[in-house]
Amino acid sequence: MNINGFLQSLGIADPGGSGWLAVVFTFMLAWIVTWRFIPTVRKFALRVGWADQPNARRLNREPLPNAGGLAIYTGVIAALVLASLLRPIEVQNVLIQVLTILLGGSILVLIGFIDDQFGLPSSVRMLVQVLTALLLVANGITIQIAIGTPFDSTLSILVTVLWVVGITNAINLMDGMDGLVGGIGFITAMSLLAVSAQIPNRAAATLVLAALGGAALGFLRHNFHPSRIIMGDAGAYFFGYVLAATAILGKLQASTIFALVPPVLFLLLPVLDTTQVIVRRLMAGKNPMNTPGKDHLHHRLLAWGLSQRHAAFTLWSIALFSNLLAMHFQRLNLVQIAATVSITIVLLAFTVWQRIRAAKMPIK
Repeated sequence: MNINGFLQSLGIADPGGSGWLAVVFTFMLAWIVTWRFIPTVRKFALRVGWADQPNARRLNREPLPNAGGLAIYTGVIAALVLASLLRPIEVQNVLIQVLTILLGGSILVLIGFIDDQFGLPSSVRMLVQVLTALLLVANGITIQIAIGTPFDSTLSILVTVLWVVGITNAINLMDGMDGLVGGIGFITAMSLLAVSAQIPNRAAATLVLAALGGAALGFLRHNFHPSRIIMGDAGAYFFGYVLAATAILGKLQASTIFALVPPVLFLLLPVLDTTQVIVRRLMAGKNPMNTPGKDHLHHRLLAWGLSQRHAAFTLWSIALFSNLLAMHFQRLNLVQIAATVSITIVLLAFTVWQRIRAAKMPIK
């Protein structure tokens, strides 16, 4: 099989064209911009006091800069702007959907950053999350319930808002250990990218996921244990919102509960982790959103004696397996799934190796 035949087997309809090269360029640019920008953000954050103090939720024993989300956001936007200039997106309805996702993500980056530095009531954060979810609904990004009742449209809105707000908070709540959300975000973005690339007229969505995946990898280069910076609520909200939106971007229709299985599988680990935390805290009579504690899955692995690195590897493996199943349910062929999983593992391994090697050098 020649190179064109191999690329076609991966779902690239026009191997001789520039479309797939634009996706690779977007990924690489977001990766490089985020990786190179984080040291600057870190130094500035330490200077002005943008840092998380040690607390019951986090594992850091000293103040840790929490502005990594700004670098992630910058990497994604920079890559998408340049990619759009090089390869204009002509399908206007798709472009509107992508701009909607970026607008909602931008609002949550701002709210998350304010919460990181000054604190916001949970009611304010929840209200903004609901409004950004409704922004998606208003522009056609919904889980469409089709069970034949007069309330299908209302149910569609409710399920979509619940999904987006739930995933946004699930990613944020899980962000309590070095490398965890960065790795899971990268794995999920790569899997959704593989699916999006197979859907006609989804070039814009594919570029968004390529940018998010590249930014996640660039961030992970500084965030794997021992972390030099964390993404904060700004970054976690952005990750959660974009992943939740792109998981349903293909106009998902749910005529039965089983139709919701694929999008849930892409984000199964955050869903399970947050669900068990909420249930435990409610049973203890606590507010799940305002009660920090060491009751997440990664805390359990650490309590069993695993190191932060080994706990991250374990949870990454679970996320990778659930995403493999999700890609299978989305009818990707064996070659496409194997290529996606292999590329994901190789890039993660390279990034971890770089971070471990850098950690042995003096931190400047």
